[in-house]
Amino acid sequence: MWDFSLGASFAAMVRTAPFIVLRMAIYFGIALLYIIATGVGGALGYGFTSIGEGEGAGAMYGALFGFAGASGVLYFAREYILYLVKAGHIAVLVYHYDGKDLPAGKGQIDFATAEVKKRFAQASLLFAIDQIIKGVIKAITRTLSGIAFILPIPGLQNLMQMVNAVIRMSLTYVDEIILAHIIREGDGNPWEVSRKGLILYAQNAKTIVKNAVWLSLFMWLLTIVIFFVLLAPVLALMAVLPGNIGFVGFVVTFIVAWSFKAALLEPLAIYALMQVYFKAIEGQEPDPEWDERLSKLSKKFRKLKDKVTDKFSGSAPEPSPEK
Repeated sequence: MWDFSLGASFAAMVRTAPFIVLRMAIYFGIALLYIIATGVGGALGYGFTSIGEGEGAGAMYGALFGFAGASGVLYFAREYILYLVKAGHIAVLVYHYDGKDLPAGKGQIDFATAEVKKRFAQASLLFAIDQIIKGVIKAITRTLSGIAFILPIPGLQNLMQMVNAVIRMSLTYVDEIILAHIIREGDGNPWEVSRKGLILYAQNAKTIVKNAVWLSLFMWLLTIVIFFVLLAPVLALMAVLPGNIGFVGFVVTFIVAWSFKAALLEPLAIYALMQVYFKAIEGQEPDPEWDERLSKLSKKFRKLKDKVTDKFSGSAPEPSPEK
């Protein structure tokens, strides 16, 4: 059915508990930021429109403005969240996978940060590589013919579209798997290691997609359960605030459920998919035919290949549109 061990994934979460705690602090801090920004925005909107005959009708608009403001702050912080949290956790997960000793407590976070800095001198470099990897993965995903790729049954166009949507959603964490490959390969040009890692992914896409779909369904099922468990208390909290902002309560509940998913479920899925990827590529070499195929398929892959020949200086490339 699937090629990963959930037991091994849970064991990896226990082994990297300091990062789980860090992720919880950051992602629940993000959820709190959204709640505060939404509440303050709603209160201000209510207050401004309560003057005269407004009757506080602006509470909803104020809450949405606060929500948008929090989203803007996090947009600019995403690069450093990737660098300090995601890449660091991936580094210790790779070491755990290879059976290497890990420090405990805060020392594990310091160790992981040092490992990331060895391979990515700046946060902007890691972010640039991650964005290019994402673009190439999207191009590869578009080439998969959905159910025809996995189970070729003619005449099922609607079902194929639905399956394709599930596949696209399920491949969210493949870029993290390529980052894990870069870290596992050790010192070297990360652009070149990324290129080889993406070719190896394309060579084994069928196996990885199958497992990614199972993981995606598993994760979103748990996230939906968490959403409905949290819905009542969050709506009760929103009811205390002035004005009618009940709809925003559903949005905030989703944000809190997303925080649980990002802090606890995402690293579990990443380690499970890491097992699949590393087992699938073991002993393999990048196929030149896939190299050529990806070069034709994706402008970002061609840019990645151009970067391989550049001297690794830690500078980030300019973003380019996806093909």
